[in-house]
Amino acid sequence: MLDEAAERVDDSRARKRDDALLAKLGYKSEFRRDFSLLETICFSFSIMAVCASVSSSFSFPLATAGHLGMTFGWLVPSLFVISIALSLGELTSAMPTSAGLYYFSAKLAPPGYAPLVSWITGWANITGQISLICSIEFVCAQLITTAIQVGSDGRINLGPGPTFGILLALLLSHAIVCPSNSRFLGRLSLVTGVISVATTISTAIALLVVSGSNRVSAKDAFTLMENHSGWKNQGWAFMLSFTAAMWTLTGYDATAHISEEVSSAARTAPIAILTGVLVTETLGFLLLIGASFASADIDHVFNTNLTLPMAQVYLDTLGKKGMLAVWSLCIIVQWVNGVTQGVDASRVTFALARDNGLPGSRWWKQIHPRTKTPVNAVFLVMGLSAVIGVLVWSDTAFSSLAGATVVGLYTSYAIPIFLRITWGHKTFKPGPFNLGRWSRLIGAIAVSWSFFAGLVLLFPLSPHIQSPDDMNYAFVIVLGVFLLSGISWVISARKWFQGPIPNISADEIAKATSTLVGDDHESPVLDEKVDTSSFDRSSNEKTT
Repeated sequence: MLDEAAERVDDSRARKRDDALLAKLGYKSEFRRDFSLLETICFSFSIMAVCASVSSSFSFPLATAGHLGMTFGWLVPSLFVISIALSLGELTSAMPTSAGLYYFSAKLAPPGYAPLVSWITGWANITGQISLICSIEFVCAQLITTAIQVGSDGRINLGPGPTFGILLALLLSHAIVCPSNSRFLGRLSLVTGVISVATTISTAIALLVVSGSNRVSAKDAFTLMENHSGWKNQGWAFMLSFTAAMWTLTGYDATAHISEEVSSAARTAPIAILTGVLVTETLGFLLLIGASFASADIDHVFNTNLTLPMAQVYLDTLGKKGMLAVWSLCIIVQWVNGVTQGVDASRVTFALARDNGLPGSRWWKQIHPRTKTPVNAVFLVMGLSAVIGVLVWSDTAFSSLAGATVVGLYTSYAIPIFLRITWGHKTFKPGPFNLGRWSRLIGAIAVSWSFFAGLVLLFPLSPHIQSPDDMNYAFVIVLGVFLLSGISWVISARKWFQGPIPNISADEIAKATSTLVGDDHESPVLDEKVDTSSFDRSSNEKTT
């Protein structure tokens, strides 16, 4: 009994400390802090849905580099992504707020440029977030249509129309679930995380064991290059195989965006970011090693009639029942992936609207009084994802959505990291998690990789473009959004968008921090005096 009472006191104190830090950052606490450390880690892991993501994106390494793409095409980008996760973890530890990346950019930018830099970062992140939701739903729809193909022994093959219908149904289901309270979402992430880990490990082992004498040699499994992309340069084809890893390893900034719902966020959020990325990279690599060994005939797998080639690998190795068992678990994991990404995107939308950065901000920043979640923001991101979903009629729909996702998200990652290691280096006040003297080197690697990967994913997987259906529309999506946001800035936004603006008064800050300043040194921000002159302005009463 005494232990339980002490635990409740510690938990209450942690929540007060989190709210005090958030008040110092300029925002009042509006969410429930119901995510525990383990649930936050599982949320970060679930948003990458390793077993489902690897199974659905298998076509990228298969088409571009064969066995080499499956193994080193995953390993190489994974090593560089660690640097980005480290840098984002450091930033999130210092400034744990749902505003996340665009808030970081605003606080680290040169004076006078904060609104513009914040605007660019916010819109880049929103672009990536909504594209990621749509790509997740599209993949889940493809998983379902593939299961129907296998279950009917190839008699039922659903085209773009039914696939789009399934996509809309999935978006509707997520629009219903995503507004749930944080406690339910945390429990859901925890259960799905266990399912995903168990499915990935067991499937990787099964592919290695069951394939038996049909396995390829270890040398071929790791190094054999088979290029079916049409690009003549083998090195370039190999780099295009990075698409699978880069699409899978996205969304881990979600932990920053739910940090206002996390207990001890300054410590928990960076731990969750790093753990989620490292576990996903490790398990994804193991699953792809198993798939590489089991793919004895690359031509057979590449030319399969099934919607997703990995299904053919599972079918050949595990049989129809085994394949459908694994595939069903992948569908469940991918569906929850849609939930976590919907939550992530809605929090970014809410935060940007809270700072009056979106048309109709007064609607999207509303918090439901019962669930304490931004219900309207959920409906907005699901609706926009449905609009982008018309790309399912393109033969390159997945590569277009994957490219737009990576370019949008990794641009929004690179901007605050770049500012952290340049202009903001001397003024940055680290939180409990910091990289010390390695920060600038790691940040430089992170920025360089972000822009390199973004450039690669703007190219089509095949150079033979014979119709509009063969185009990679990632460039069109990204350019369209950036042009729209750029024109909006020049015509209107520069006159009213101020970047992050306080929605809390100086008196409220004093009340939140009065008993916690200097307590446990959770964050240097708590021990500093804050210029509250801007906190008394009623900036947030103005709507866009």
